[in-house]
Amino acid sequence: MKITRFSSVAALGAVAALSLVGCAANEPAPGGGDESSAPSESTLSGTIEATGASSQETAQSAWVAGFQTLNSGATVNYTSTGSGPGRDNFVAGSSDFIGSDRAFNADELAAGEFGSCATSSIVEIPVYISPVAVAFNLEGVDELKLDGATIAGIFAGEITNWNDPAIADQNPDVTLPDQPIVPVHRADDSGTQETFTNYLSSVAPDVWTWEADGVWPSDLGGEAADGTSGVVSAISEGSGYIGFADASQAGELGQVAVEVQGEYVEYSAEAASALVAASPLEEGREPQDLAFAVDPAAAPAGSYPIALVSYLIGCVEYEDAEVAPLVKAYFEYVASEEGQEASVEVAGNAPISEELRTQIMTAIDAIVTE
Repeated sequence: MKITRFSSVAALGAVAALSLVGCAANEPAPGGGDESSAPSESTLSGTIEATGASSQETAQSAWVAGFQTLNSGATVNYTSTGSGPGRDNFVAGSSDFIGSDRAFNADELAAGEFGSCATSSIVEIPVYISPVAVAFNLEGVDELKLDGATIAGIFAGEITNWNDPAIADQNPDVTLPDQPIVPVHRADDSGTQETFTNYLSSVAPDVWTWEADGVWPSDLGGEAADGTSGVVSAISEGSGYIGFADASQAGELGQVAVEVQGEYVEYSAEAASALVAASPLEEGREPQDLAFAVDPAAAPAGSYPIALVSYLIGCVEYEDAEVAPLVKAYFEYVASEEGQEASVEVAGNAPISEELRTQIMTAIDAIVTE
């Protein structure tokens, strides 16, 4: 069975997703929901600029449309650049807020260089959880079962042919061709890539000897592609290709069920949520900085071990006071029940739990608007 859409049933303890660019004001938002769960229509006006994670593209289009329908005088322009460029833009002050598939790390926070911010304090809220699919294009094969060591071996260049025993032994009922494997990775600094390399380094450190990073190791081969869409396109057009991408964009590609505690788990929003729900928040951060410490090696049974946690990131206090109310209202909409339902409908992510929503709304309230 080829998986083309993962389930959108709510998962307790979970988070949710984001994505692309400014839809026109008053454009109907995908999805419905109880309007009482989101901010009511307001007199907000102005434009805010944002860049960031390409994995968030589908969800962001729904959020922007929904927010602008409720706030006809407001415009949100979100450009999908990748998480790394998004963070660079936030540091430079060219983005009022960003989407990122990882939170700023301790060294980046200590530097406190965020160009649009009047102080060094920032708000980081997890609003999108999505599985990262290991996707491939192999004629006659729709599904494969692989453990972490085998996946690491493929991307480390140690397993180079599709009928290698490491793959064949886990898939005895699949006829595998004598064909070279072409791994595809991100050319840009990517939070999705960091999520994937964190998985490899956590579950197969003897095979994947590089640290988790959004930048692909320079000494490895394979084919590089820009953004999530570039990776999906490269795999789709190349026989024998394999790569990784946010599951909402994996489409008709073949999918890998990943081994967790002796069982092979297909990706789904619920299975990815189970990993994140079992993860603690990182310690040592300010109360409005909600970053999860996800350990794929500790994935509980039944969970999917490659889970993307995507964030909205903004300032606690803005240099431009007119920006703050727009960013705050947009963040509130995204985290609202209506906003989450809109992204679930189009992207299939797991909506945030009520408990997490309460934490997120408290964090958003730290944004100074007076």
